[in-house]
Amino acid sequence: MSTTPLAPSSPAGHPVYVIGAGPGGLAVAAALRARGVRAVVLERSDAVGASWRAHYDRLRLHTTRRLSALPGLKMPRSFGRWVARADVVRYLEKYAEKHELEIVTGVEVFRVERAGADWVLHATGGRRLTGRAVVVATGFNHTPRVPEWPGLDRYEGELSHAREYRHPGPYAGKDVLVVGIGNTGAEIAADLAEGGAGRVRLAVRTVPHIVRRTTAGWPAQRTGILVRRLPTGLVDRMGALMARAGTPDLSAYGLPRPDTGLATRMREGAVPVQDVGLIDAVRAGKVGIVAAVEAFEGGEVVLADGTRIAPDAVIAATGYRRALEPLVGHLNVLDDRGRPVAHGPRSPREAPGLYFTGFTNPISGMFRELAIDAEKIARRIARTGGNGRPGRTEKAVEAGEAGRG
Repeated sequence: MSTTPLAPSSPAGHPVYVIGAGPGGLAVAAALRARGVRAVVLERSDAVGASWRAHYDRLRLHTTRRLSALPGLKMPRSFGRWVARADVVRYLEKYAEKHELEIVTGVEVFRVERAGADWVLHATGGRRLTGRAVVVATGFNHTPRVPEWPGLDRYEGELSHAREYRHPGPYAGKDVLVVGIGNTGAEIAADLAEGGAGRVRLAVRTVPHIVRRTTAGWPAQRTGILVRRLPTGLVDRMGALMARAGTPDLSAYGLPRPDTGLATRMREGAVPVQDVGLIDAVRAGKVGIVAAVEAFEGGEVVLADGTRIAPDAVIAATGYRRALEPLVGHLNVLDDRGRPVAHGPRSPREAPGLYFTGFTNPISGMFRELAIDAEKIARRIARTGGNGRPGRTEKAVEAGEAGRG
């Protein structure tokens, strides 16, 4: 792994630049290197896996170790079935070392522009870097998002984003409101309840699908892989049957079953919540379910049902923005929600040679899909020389790959 200053490249030898040294970026760089293509990874922080280093201590992969390895390196059996956050970081460090990846840290790319057949990256320190292709792998969880609640700027209480949460220690004995019942909010609420918080409430706007991480030893991820290409209506019906068979009805606690199917929700961008303690905490009364947050007034939080509460601390588990607009928004490659219009081995029509990985949240597992995308992107770049315009043969090959993904 190299973290030395960038050296200028000759016009005939422009590298492929990979923006982001998380699992997606590292996997693409390794797959390119395996095909003899020089890839330079640019990372704005001082180390690989910056996002994973910043996550809360309790976090583990919700996908199995065997189905979460990146190309060219298995995860050690000593990590166990559900890999801990710290072990993910160690794995990414080892991955970069094993594949001898060329990684330059402390360099942030601010803007990407087309320059004839190449790409110019505007980066830290006034750098202008020229690449034959660019892979954007800046991550699904890039910039913390907090809703613009009325009165938030005048709120007198303690409020933080889930990105800042590490462990329940600072909240011992406190009344804590967690806002948002995605996987992060659900797990932080359970962690607080188990870790000594005086009272834990979880504000819910949209009731999620909650699934067991495993059922009789069968991981939910494998089910996700099996059903991901089935018709939406069929998966919705199957999901409802599995929920009734494997997940208790929490209606009495304020969490009724969703009225929208699991696959329909997935198409809207909402992944199911994998239970790692929330169900038991809710049934035991350790986590109380309350209405969504509507506003802040003084030291109080106003909920959608009109209730006013005054917790000691509020943790906003309200998600992240991809924050791609400054980087590539001018290239007409993002949809109206700021997501890339193409991902994996397919470049946007307006930007051949520009690739995106890690901007979906698939039911089949993020690491698994990053690994698949990395191989496909590397094959595409190796075949086309990076310009993103395949010939007729390449198009036929890609069509076959898409059907097998």
